[in-house]
Amino acid sequence: MKIFKSIPVKKPNTPLLDSVNYPSDLKSLSLSQLETLANELREFLLYSVGQSGGHLGGGLGVIELTIILHHLYNTPYDNLIWDVGHQAYPHKILTGRKNKIETIRKKDGLAPFPSRSESEYDVFGVGHSSTSLSALVGMAIGSIESNPDKKHVAVIGDGAMTAGMAFEALGHIGHLKPNVLIVLNDNDMSISENIGGLSNYFSRIWASKTYKGIKKSGASFLKPLPQAYHLARKVETQMKAMVAPGTIFEELGLNYIGPIDGHNLKQLKEVISNLKDFEGPQFLHIITKKGAGLDLAESDRIGFHAIGKINSIKDKKSKQKKYQDIFGEWIIDMAEADDSLVGITPAMREGSGLVEFSKKFPDRYFDVAIAEQHSITFAAGLSVEKKKPVVAIYSTFLQRGYDQLIHDVAVQNLDVTFALDRSGLVGEDGPTHSGNYDIAYLRCIPNMLICTPSDENETRKLLTTAYLHKGPASVRYPRGAGPNSNIKKDLKALKIGEANLIKDESSKIVILNFGTLLKEATEISNYLKATLVDMRFVKPLDEKLLKKLLNQAELFISFEDGSVMGGAGSAVQEFASKENLNIKSVLFGIPDKFIEHASREEMLIDAGLDIKSIKSKLSRVL
Repeated sequence: MKIFKSIPVKKPNTPLLDSVNYPSDLKSLSLSQLETLANELREFLLYSVGQSGGHLGGGLGVIELTIILHHLYNTPYDNLIWDVGHQAYPHKILTGRKNKIETIRKKDGLAPFPSRSESEYDVFGVGHSSTSLSALVGMAIGSIESNPDKKHVAVIGDGAMTAGMAFEALGHIGHLKPNVLIVLNDNDMSISENIGGLSNYFSRIWASKTYKGIKKSGASFLKPLPQAYHLARKVETQMKAMVAPGTIFEELGLNYIGPIDGHNLKQLKEVISNLKDFEGPQFLHIITKKGAGLDLAESDRIGFHAIGKINSIKDKKSKQKKYQDIFGEWIIDMAEADDSLVGITPAMREGSGLVEFSKKFPDRYFDVAIAEQHSITFAAGLSVEKKKPVVAIYSTFLQRGYDQLIHDVAVQNLDVTFALDRSGLVGEDGPTHSGNYDIAYLRCIPNMLICTPSDENETRKLLTTAYLHKGPASVRYPRGAGPNSNIKKDLKALKIGEANLIKDESSKIVILNFGTLLKEATEISNYLKATLVDMRFVKPLDEKLLKKLLNQAELFISFEDGSVMGGAGSAVQEFASKENLNIKSVLFGIPDKFIEHASREEMLIDAGLDIKSIKSKLSRVL
């Protein structure tokens, strides 16, 4: 493997890669040519991601694996599923999208993750982790009658394997025993202490057709003698346990092979070419380096998980504090004031702004891995014992723990605070990561307090308010930087449910803002000479103020960076109906469609939430 010292700024010379347009072009390549291709693909990936920005480390780690899988399997007829999809850039390059790779994550460009609508080679759309194995077994069972010769492969990372959903699927696969191959891409050495010559030697034996034949004939011979058969099976399992960490997978009913070097093309080809013809579920454990081939990325796997453009000119907002930084400062301050506070995150320490907290309060910080359901019920358990848990979680990932939120927290009215980062339209990561639905899916839950701060200072105030509230509470805030408001460092709570009347024009039009579209709401307020209220709370609403303002108005206009259907504006409509208020309404928010990847500003335009679109709609309505 060729090692690069830096990301190239000029397009590299890649003659062999240039000749590969689809996986069929790989079939006739020799092993030495495949090794040359791996070097060229790695250099091209470095260059292209340097131009576009995006996920880098995961793709660098699976260059060799991607090449071998497409070399050996008949994709797209055979199913190849990439868990999460952070690592799928090389896959996209080899499947007809090489010349478009620099458009990735841009408006109308390639999607940031595998997408069924983009390519027939993307057999399953992903974005959230740990879904691949469930999809794999579904595809395998679904094709038995129509295409019994079809192969099915899933590549899942060691991080994604920490999710319960992955193990639910493994249990089902072990029960059904379909002909599938699961590749565990282990780039953290977390369960791989025994890698070495002996384990590699036995892995090659266990993955050989000769051994498989002996095992099959031996099983037939011994089955009439149950004790002897089970003894032989137990000996094999114990041998594997001595040199490899795969006993758990064997117990689940999978044939475990590994660990092997995931950057060794010869070994990958030899092992996978055998496994693809074996019957039953095969589990191949490979060891890779995240960021492999780039010195800087190998030494800083977190920092090079995703990168911006190499030559990008950062705007002035880049120097401002991001909302995650506001949260990170607040939780440290609150932890110093209250020793019962406990911080929890499902594998999002850096993204949620918890790095300093984890260092300062290591005994009160818990990263539960990619286990959103567990994180919520774990918090519920802490609350029972009079702790004050704060769950820092992206809005889009809270969806994965919805039952636990209702059943384990809200029904029992337990004191858990949810800090919902990445709420609303998030930009380049697209619809799988946009946090559009938390207002709608939270406000229908009894006992929930729902806060929608409009800027950085309001975020800090409402985090304090939610935390000091006795019961389940959420505070939603977006990705990135805000308007750079002046932040007061006190830890005083606001009055629950009390809105901020910013401008009272005694107007027939009332503008209600929920969240970080206050700038747009203010501009429209000035444009219409309308009363402006920053509502702060979706649940409970400031019913006293609403009744007063809506009684004298003819129209209210609501703004929210969330789903219109079931959202904050809908809550006001329900209130008006309950109070028999005869008032018209115009609701601005995210429409009933998935907004595709683009910059946040471009997504806002697509959602009709930019000033031009807002004025255009109002001119028609008014």
